[in-house]
Amino acid sequence: MQNIPSVFWLVPVASLVALGMALYFYLQMKKADEGTDRMKEIALHVRKGAMAYLKQQYKVVTIVFIILAVIFAIMAYGFQLQNPWVPFAFLTGGLFSGLAGFFGMKTATYASARTANAARQSLNAGLKVAFRSGAVMGLTVVGLGLLDIAIWFVVLNMAGVDSLITITTTMLTFGMGASTQALFARVGGGIYTKAADVGADIVGKVEADIPEDDPRNPATIADNVGDNVGDVAGMGADLYESYCGSILSTAALGATAYLGTQMQLQYVIAPMIIAAVGIFLSLFGIFLVRTEEGAGMKQLLHSLGLGTNVSACLIAVATFAILYLLGIENWIYISCSVIVGLLAGVIIGQATEYYTSHSYKPTQEISAASQTGAATVIIKGVGTGMISTMIPVVTISVAIMLSYLCANGFDLDVNAQALSKGLYGVGIAAVGMLSTLGITLATDAYGPIADNAGGNAEMSELGEEVRKRTDALDALGNTTAATGKGFAIGSAALTALALLASYIEEIKEAVQRLASAGDQHMADILTQIQDIPAFMNYFQVNLMNPKVIVGVFIGAMAAFLFSGITMGAVGRAAEDMVKEVRRQFREIAGILEGKATPDYGRCVEISTRSAQREMIFPSLLAIIIPILVGVLLGVAGVLGLLVGGLAAGFTLAIFMSNAGGAWDNAKKMVEEGNFGGKGSECHKATVVGDTVGDPFKDTSGPSLNILIKLMSMVSIVMAGLTVAFL
Repeated sequence: MQNIPSVFWLVPVASLVALGMALYFYLQMKKADEGTDRMKEIALHVRKGAMAYLKQQYKVVTIVFIILAVIFAIMAYGFQLQNPWVPFAFLTGGLFSGLAGFFGMKTATYASARTANAARQSLNAGLKVAFRSGAVMGLTVVGLGLLDIAIWFVVLNMAGVDSLITITTTMLTFGMGASTQALFARVGGGIYTKAADVGADIVGKVEADIPEDDPRNPATIADNVGDNVGDVAGMGADLYESYCGSILSTAALGATAYLGTQMQLQYVIAPMIIAAVGIFLSLFGIFLVRTEEGAGMKQLLHSLGLGTNVSACLIAVATFAILYLLGIENWIYISCSVIVGLLAGVIIGQATEYYTSHSYKPTQEISAASQTGAATVIIKGVGTGMISTMIPVVTISVAIMLSYLCANGFDLDVNAQALSKGLYGVGIAAVGMLSTLGITLATDAYGPIADNAGGNAEMSELGEEVRKRTDALDALGNTTAATGKGFAIGSAALTALALLASYIEEIKEAVQRLASAGDQHMADILTQIQDIPAFMNYFQVNLMNPKVIVGVFIGAMAAFLFSGITMGAVGRAAEDMVKEVRRQFREIAGILEGKATPDYGRCVEISTRSAQREMIFPSLLAIIIPILVGVLLGVAGVLGLLVGGLAAGFTLAIFMSNAGGAWDNAKKMVEEGNFGGKGSECHKATVVGDTVGDPFKDTSGPSLNILIKLMSMVSIVMAGLTVAFL
């Protein structure tokens, strides 16, 4: 315990404050009036469907986790191929990630009707309920994330683990549990929500010519349930994993880069302290968010932007003070790396907003393309999505170089020590990008709450003025959701690069474990891989090694294969949903006239069954590929795999998320009365575009950033197995 400085205790305190404020916002939301009996009834249907789905998903995921934990235990205790703490760290990572998604979804399903009811009073009242309910998700994610990190840091210190490298690499392994849970949540939730959404749109809007969220549509409850299980539970687990991964990978890099120095511990806890202070500043930003009646899209975006931007500016200033007070020698340069990460997040967010909001030219042009049919809408959307990758990719590239150089004091000499310090700068840039996740995620989680509020208002027939307000909140949510996805994908790129260095350290740890057990071959290897250049030289990690090239190709292929499988899963599930909605329209007399009640439960059942069945294979694929590459191609192949997966996955994820968001808001623009408005041929063309974009932006695209990090985490956890085949 003597190794833990007193400033560290700010980390668990901040986590408990975040969880306490999340509880406060939740209780405040519950006190709000849920509205009419009809509004309560609709909210109850959605709540029951969401909880039933999540219960079934957690059953499946629990089985997978038990199997993996047993495998890790055998590797650790039977063959000494892993640290003995790994099975337990893996399980806690999955548990906390699942809890983050569960609490966020529970809040969202209670908040939607209350948001709709508040919108009967004013636009600001509706925004306040929805945003602070979204803040429950943001604060729960950062609170549970830092709590998990703090607990493990204290436990490993108390257990007598005296090496900070061993402590941090052990803590990294709970990131695999978080990543595995996040991928199941994102893929399963994405398949669920898009099967319902596509079925509802194709038959309801295009064929039957009825409005979105019309109670006559049998798939409408399943659609609203899907918003919660995909965009809330899935997103919460996703960003929990990103948040923890960035902090832990940076801590591991700090332990390695500053090994043997008096300041090693300070470099390890620095990312944790920055994240802790970020919680308090996120809370400050949350209380700044408000708007005025009649505000347009730009004014609403400004309202949310005020909170997030103020928080970001304050953490930028606070970082200099934090690192100075920690006594870090190059505190000015390291602080600049954090600023680089913050700026990169802002730029990616702004670029995403530009390409997906109908306040700007790219999405407006997609709406205009509807005048010549659905095909031109799709062509224009695909092109916009591809073009939109340029700014994020350039931004991340510049951020990597600047954060690397800042951490090295702009010394261009690439020696062993400079490499380690530079990579620490890249890692802490990712921490900077995610340091105010409490409010950033609140703006993202707000989206599905506003969407469900609009559905509730439509089905409850609250009137045109209320529906106008909920439509404004929903359109804002579409943009913030797209921005949040771009932000998550950008942070994944920086985190994944830091995890590459962590993989190298884990390989060295695995070699040392076996050498300590008396393996002379491993002892000989250990003497030749003491620093990164020596490591690269020994394992021949260079572009002339065919193992590296093959690994790069497999990594790039994995991103496309994963996307294709998840897109196909949505397509199959949507086919079942379309057939069911058509059957009900055909066989249940009086549905379209509003004289009969559709069988909502049957559509919920179809989405649930399809999601559970279809999520298994793509999720396991992300675990199996790194293991096979490690066994067959060794360390060089794995590093190639991770680089290829990072480059292709990042670019593809940005393309899919932005194209989908642009199609969605192009439809919203037409629904606001442009190009003929609702029910026109232009509207039907944009509905088709939106339907194509649904699995792009809500299933495959956002799942790719988890794939990138999960492959890295699996490689780290299975490093011992890779080493065993050397």
